[in-house]
Amino acid sequence: MSNREEINVVWFKRDLRIQDNEAIFNAFASKKRVLFLYVFEKSLQNDLHYSERHWNFIKQSLTDLNEDLKAFNSEIICVSSEVTTTFNQLLNTYKINTVFSHQETGLLLTYNRDKDFARFCRNNSINWIENKNNAILRGLLNREDWFEHWEEYMNSNQIKINLKTEKLVSSEEINDLKKGFTIVDLETPTSKIFQKGGTKTAWKYANTFFETRHKQYMYNISKPALARESCSRLSPYISWGNVSIRQIFQQANEAKNDNNKRHLDAFTSRLRWQAHFIQKFEMEHTMEKASLNKGFQKLKKSISEKYQEAWRDGQTGFPLVDASMRCLNETGYLNFRMRALLVSFFTHILWQPWQDASTHLSQMFLDFEPGIHFPQLQMSSGDTGLDTLRIYNPIKNSKEHDEDATFIKKWVPELANLPTAFIHEPYLMTSLDEQFNNFHLGTDYPKTIVDIKLTRKKATEILWKMKDDPDVVAESSRIFKKHTITTRDKML
Repeated sequence: MSNREEINVVWFKRDLRIQDNEAIFNAFASKKRVLFLYVFEKSLQNDLHYSERHWNFIKQSLTDLNEDLKAFNSEIICVSSEVTTTFNQLLNTYKINTVFSHQETGLLLTYNRDKDFARFCRNNSINWIENKNNAILRGLLNREDWFEHWEEYMNSNQIKINLKTEKLVSSEEINDLKKGFTIVDLETPTSKIFQKGGTKTAWKYANTFFETRHKQYMYNISKPALARESCSRLSPYISWGNVSIRQIFQQANEAKNDNNKRHLDAFTSRLRWQAHFIQKFEMEHTMEKASLNKGFQKLKKSISEKYQEAWRDGQTGFPLVDASMRCLNETGYLNFRMRALLVSFFTHILWQPWQDASTHLSQMFLDFEPGIHFPQLQMSSGDTGLDTLRIYNPIKNSKEHDEDATFIKKWVPELANLPTAFIHEPYLMTSLDEQFNNFHLGTDYPKTIVDIKLTRKKATEILWKMKDDPDVVAESSRIFKKHTITTRDKML
């Protein structure tokens, strides 16, 4: 054991890229060779927030990285295990000096894993250096100067990585190392439905967005069909770290000119808000399971398995809601307004607790990012006490953002042959209308599962009353002081 080589390890998590990766840069700064590692953690794979579409995206991202590493006679060793078990096994072959990774704003599960790993490192005399991820800060008490810090980071120089064969543990050595591990097969099913993972694919999306697709960005961002083309579609690549926010932010600024500045300013402002929400979750991890505003924790809702199943399956009888859910279930993508609509419908119209929407949506969102997921869930469900109460009307949104019902026709094809007015509101059909259109509501398409006028009125009354609750008011004040950026106008 005394003749083991001393190496450094880069532990990849949600930073599946080479360039602008501080962990790799710092690992290469030492004279020791570097091993690249990814652990498919069984505990994380079993977590209800994750699904096969996430793991396939990660595998595609790792395959993309390994293609680049071939030129340097190396690869990322991808093992199925738990993190501490993996490193314990590595110690049989190497003496590990330092582990480099990024600081993850993840689930409580990954936070506890990191605490366990920190103990493991201390017990085995291993240094563990966690680098800031996209300017998110740990241990903040308030947001004073946070925006200035974020903007300074985004405008700073990107980290350039020069891979060198002699700095990396070789493929031959890694092949020997694999004999002691359960190695993960990175092959994935061929699919044209889901966006494919990997840095190369990420830049294809980025380049087409900055060259042409952004030109209708502000006009189409709320439209469920047109947003699929006009939005950047970069969210999964940012969530899994195929590209850094800084890379995208700077690329967007370089692409700005007099003709497109308005659209690209709107895009970069959303990059700021993305970081804002992740920072919020970093500072309030209890948001994973409980309402940020503790006053709302007294709000009890009756659970209806029937309602929840209809919502998950896109069978509620409200066409835009059903089209949005079916689209999300099949493709992993939905524009922001329709995501908010799904949550609002679930929590307000069906009057179900937001926690019961969490796992299905996280499994379906290809871009699942804990720091975005939980704050957005609570904002859309009205549980913060600060944000404007938005109870989305699915009929109004349908007529405004899918005027000719293109989106609904695609995802709820059983309605496609009806006149457009009835596609938006099939429940308005008379028996004569049904006969004329050879359509039977309740058989060909479900009847509405709730009376939306009654449920919307009930939700509005209860939630507006909650805003005046002393506990909600007190909590709103606390949240405001902790999370509000005094230079908020700069975020817009």
